[in-house]
Amino acid sequence: MRILVLGGGAREHAICWKLKQRDRLYEQPIETKIFCAPGNAGIAQVAEIVELIPTDVKAVVGFAMRERIDLVVVGPEGPLAAGVADALDKERIPVFGPRRTAALLESSKAFAKEFMQRHEIPTARYAVFSFEEQIECRAFLRHVNYPAVIKADGLAAGKGVVICETEAEGTHALDEIFTHRIFGEAGARVVIEEYMEGEEASVFAVTDGIDYGLLATAQDHKRILDGDRGKNTGGMGAYAPAPIVTEAILEQVRREIIEPTLKGLRDEGRMYRGVLYCGLMIGEGRARVVEFNVRFGDPEAEVVLPLIDGDAAELFLACAEGRLAETLPIKQFPASAVTVVMASQGYPESYQTGEAISGLEAFTPNREIEEGIVVFHGATKLDERGRFLTSGGRVLAVTAVGFRDDLRETIAQAYNAVSEISFNGAYYRSDIGKKALKAMAAA
Repeated sequence: MRILVLGGGAREHAICWKLKQRDRLYEQPIETKIFCAPGNAGIAQVAEIVELIPTDVKAVVGFAMRERIDLVVVGPEGPLAAGVADALDKERIPVFGPRRTAALLESSKAFAKEFMQRHEIPTARYAVFSFEEQIECRAFLRHVNYPAVIKADGLAAGKGVVICETEAEGTHALDEIFTHRIFGEAGARVVIEEYMEGEEASVFAVTDGIDYGLLATAQDHKRILDGDRGKNTGGMGAYAPAPIVTEAILEQVRREIIEPTLKGLRDEGRMYRGVLYCGLMIGEGRARVVEFNVRFGDPEAEVVLPLIDGDAAELFLACAEGRLAETLPIKQFPASAVTVVMASQGYPESYQTGEAISGLEAFTPNREIEEGIVVFHGATKLDERGRFLTSGGRVLAVTAVGFRDDLRETIAQAYNAVSEISFNGAYYRSDIGKKALKAMAAA
């Protein structure tokens, strides 16, 4: 099978790694050729790097046709919002990722809220205002219950959300979004919604638009500092499965969120083949939708994908070809997974790059098999001497998979691995997974 993966972060490294593992699953030798665009230095260990811009739809389709690609897996949201799935579908190239009209669930928060309202999917109450409606928007802020949440309507790299404790903070946020354009065109409209109390978690549904199967639940850690303090980031770590998502809550998510969403998409003629990421707020024994994403999360992918027991390439291809029912149910390893993000000092604001990374040579394929440790590269490059250097904010996602029923041990495995890696200014949270231990102790 010849597969093209679009994207270049730790999520895409995890995708490429999982796809490549199919070569180990069959008695008869098979060969899986994986291309990744634009990739990174770590991804180059399992895939051939291609110099393509993922949002350059014409170039992506041209490459897929020339190289006789059997499956395209889209990592980030940008190419989906640009219509890459539509263009690949037109050429009958199977693609794991929804068409543009369905990708609006992520690319427009206003659309997502209106969609949920139309299909009676539980979420927070909200209002939408455009740049031209600033007077009405500011008047609305005088009457909302605080804290309140202000979101940029469009794609803002996971950072377009401001939680406001007071009207003054809300007014300042609007000035930043509308006047100073901190989110660019993504902030041309804003969604203001009530603040939901509870604990966040994620549920992933793999679907061909009709049938679906669930992957492991997960919990991300967005804040930069321990104890969920400090600025929001793209994610500082994650673990799976998430004990806060009980069987009762998962059944409610199926019945009230996933199934109505997939039916609503079908009824509106919006083709959805890929993974539906349901970002949830869980409180008082129920889940409501915080947001939908139309692709795997990062760093959630680094813990959810390793727990799939089977051929992920065949699973994704079955979704892309509309025959997911053939592969159901999706098997999961009876295991836990924890990933700790090692970031550059100063992230998510200014930070240095080009720092040499030491310790990576210890993480061999044999160690991966024997100890369940794998390091996914988020932002690395090679220098002329063959050394790995930092090239962004979230540099590595150090992941442990524990096959014993002991999440505490899996957490320790991940942090032991982190302790073996170093670079100048390396920063990471020290409490990834502690929420799970607290939830388990309270159960």
